[in-house]
Amino acid sequence: MLITITNTADEATDLGFLLHKNPANLHSADLAFGKAHVFYSSATAQRCTACLLLELDPVELVRGAQQLEDYVNDRPYVASSYLTVAMGRIFGTALAGNCQKRPELVETKLPLELTVEVIRARGGADVLRKLFEPLGYHVEAAPIPLDDKFPDWGESRYFRLTLKACVTVHDALSHLCVLLPVLDEEKHYYIGDAEVDKLLRHGEGWLGKHPERQLIVQRYLKRRSSLVDQAMARLLDEENAAVEVVESRTEQAALAEKDLERPMTLHTQRLNLVATRLKTLEAKTILDLGCGEGKLLRRLLADRAFERITGMDVSHRSLETASSRLPLERMPERQRKRVHLMQGSLLYRDKRLSGFDAAAVIEVIEHLDRPRLVAMERVLFEFARPRHVVVTTPNREYNVLFPTLPPGKLRHGDHRFEWTRAEFADWAGAIGVRFGYQVSFEPVGPVDERHGAPSQMAVFSLTAGGAQ
Repeated sequence: MLITITNTADEATDLGFLLHKNPANLHSADLAFGKAHVFYSSATAQRCTACLLLELDPVELVRGAQQLEDYVNDRPYVASSYLTVAMGRIFGTALAGNCQKRPELVETKLPLELTVEVIRARGGADVLRKLFEPLGYHVEAAPIPLDDKFPDWGESRYFRLTLKACVTVHDALSHLCVLLPVLDEEKHYYIGDAEVDKLLRHGEGWLGKHPERQLIVQRYLKRRSSLVDQAMARLLDEENAAVEVVESRTEQAALAEKDLERPMTLHTQRLNLVATRLKTLEAKTILDLGCGEGKLLRRLLADRAFERITGMDVSHRSLETASSRLPLERMPERQRKRVHLMQGSLLYRDKRLSGFDAAAVIEVIEHLDRPRLVAMERVLFEFARPRHVVVTTPNREYNVLFPTLPPGKLRHGDHRFEWTRAEFADWAGAIGVRFGYQVSFEPVGPVDERHGAPSQMAVFSLTAGGAQ
């Protein structure tokens, strides 16, 4: 089995420092199941390619403790746990993020091209894209054809995989060490608690944010429920801790944003407009995603036209505040049954989000980076699939009219982007085409002739062809 790593940055041979393998030499290592070799097929200032070749003896594997089913099998050729173990042995220092001679290179993102000559992907090219694209890779998956003489064998599950991205070597190796066994869905060694530690160590910084983290964890741990539950619990603990840090860091930024918009009471106008629009849509069951302290929930609860109101937020603290301010404990039983609070994330498919007439997503999307936004789109429009979705987000064009906002600065310290009206329209239109919704737009707040309104709203409604 063969994997190559190519760097095309200036001084491309810096790859040798990061991998701790001199391009001028052949490096070999004996392993329990074979022999690994590292060599460079090219090593110039413009292009440097390191190759890891792993040789397995299938006869010895069958005779030995591995107990493979047949002498003829794909283990010597397909990227699998054998290859990731070899990577850990050969590139262990790089995987640990160490480079003594050139430490400044460790955090440097390089234009890398990674090629895995043969990989077995259960789920085909789609699963390859679902796993690697959220990490920023351009994915090229060329199927390796089966014998034309045997059409009944079906489509090939084997691919030549090429990944291109600007990424650190440490991150690229970590991604491969986790995702290659996930794609293969086989491991040649015992899976225990130590495997959970290894998964979270290699997945640090990216696994918890990956939209397919449930699939990754289940496959990596071979669907052993006790280990999967342990890994997911630890990821959730890390996520909650990160949320608390972000909350405390952005409280001042949120207050600054409110102060910025206070002269026009924009927040109040936004909430009132969304509540009004939900009523005109004749929606009876409402989902408020990213409900925060429950300000929209209180407005909806005051109108008996809304029969079931659910607020979801990733933050325990915000939900506790919403519960106390509604206040649920002092409500009459009939009123209390209309409202429900739950913790959850817009990034992961959740059966609790299904079956609603409408969903409100108020000033949420601008807090999501691109991979998370893509995940949210599928969770909301493909899986939850309410009849209507109301989305609001800031209009960047209006920022020049805020006298206290420096030029080019976003309104909130946690915003990942702020769209112009055209950019918002392009995004919403693409969502409508992709998932079967028609879209209309409304300004939120006072409208300036040149710059539009300070906030903007899109109302998505399922088309006759898109409704399920």
